[in-house]
Amino acid sequence: MVVSITGDQALVKKINMSLALETIRVHAPVSRAQVAELTGLNKATVSNLVSDLLEQQLVTEIGPGQSSGGRKPLLLLFNRHAGHSIGIHLDVHSFSIALCDLSGQILFEKLNLRLLHSDPVQVTEQLSSVIQELIDLAPASPYGVIGIGVGAPGMVDEQGCVLFAPNLGWEQIPLRQWLQDRFTHIPVLVDNEANAGAIGEYEYGAGKHVQHLIYVSAGAGIGTGIMTRGEIFRGAMGYSGELGHMTIDVHGRKCSCGNRGCWELYASEKAILDPQKSLPFHTLYEAIQAAERDDADALHFLYQLGEYLGIGIANLVNGFNPDLIIIGNQFAHLERWIKAAVLRSVKQRALQSHQQNLNIVYAPLQQRSTLLGAANQAIRSFVGRAKVTV
Repeated sequence: MVVSITGDQALVKKINMSLALETIRVHAPVSRAQVAELTGLNKATVSNLVSDLLEQQLVTEIGPGQSSGGRKPLLLLFNRHAGHSIGIHLDVHSFSIALCDLSGQILFEKLNLRLLHSDPVQVTEQLSSVIQELIDLAPASPYGVIGIGVGAPGMVDEQGCVLFAPNLGWEQIPLRQWLQDRFTHIPVLVDNEANAGAIGEYEYGAGKHVQHLIYVSAGAGIGTGIMTRGEIFRGAMGYSGELGHMTIDVHGRKCSCGNRGCWELYASEKAILDPQKSLPFHTLYEAIQAAERDDADALHFLYQLGEYLGIGIANLVNGFNPDLIIIGNQFAHLERWIKAAVLRSVKQRALQSHQQNLNIVYAPLQQRSTLLGAANQAIRSFVGRAKVTV
């Protein structure tokens, strides 16, 4: 579909500038002629845009590339040192945070910091304190910290309000606005944590060059980020991906969302709380420790967890026919104990036609998928609003 955009010359230039900059960011090292070819802009326009981007220190030139005849072209790089981005993964009991350059390279990080409270105001205060620590650590750069991205559990609207996060006990929490009020000169973005995880793996992990992928964030609960052709599928109201609350047992246990028999009751850490199991451990971490000692109860529990995870994944495969399923968050560390059970369930329950060319992997970024995806969303926003001197 061709979209027509009308406006004055300054607007057109700004749109073209963002297009050229994003093309250089994604395809670098790249020549001016290649930018023109990839964007459809004429060579004179690209030359003028690149001159502006060089002046603004958003792009740098490196040595000459290969020539097809005539003078060798100078290659362009996105200047990853032009600024820094902060990414945050807010989980139910903890959060992780990182300061990245504009290529997503982590400079400083703090992983699995325990949330001192579940109250949203106090959580915001704790997040703000650590955000400020990383801002203070950021090296000098032309644009400073260009954005703060947060991946939060639950339903998040376009304004960054956490509408419903049952595992946190939150409803209608304007998290983006609260953080923006504290960091008035730095744009803040808040998205669902599984969406951010899918973006993180697409940009930096297992999802590179994959057209259709689903990121399954499994830990205290389950969320999914669904990507098609490089974009998150958000649904009519923007709330897609809450598949941890699809019913897999019609007469099952009561879930915090109000439903019964939700997938995450059987395939996340919540399975430990099943009163019928009487397990000798109380957290997923304790179960992993016991499994490492070859404890029979722990090994059996993790195998069952894998079976139920595979049941839900089979439903995703049948419904969305993805190229790739990425199991992430805390479950990225469970491959050795759950892999066989997951594959067994998927093989038994997913349609054979949908299993062709399907890959199921465990997030190579592990618990960094979401924070890197959140940081990348801030980077994408910065690239999209690149300032133009007119």
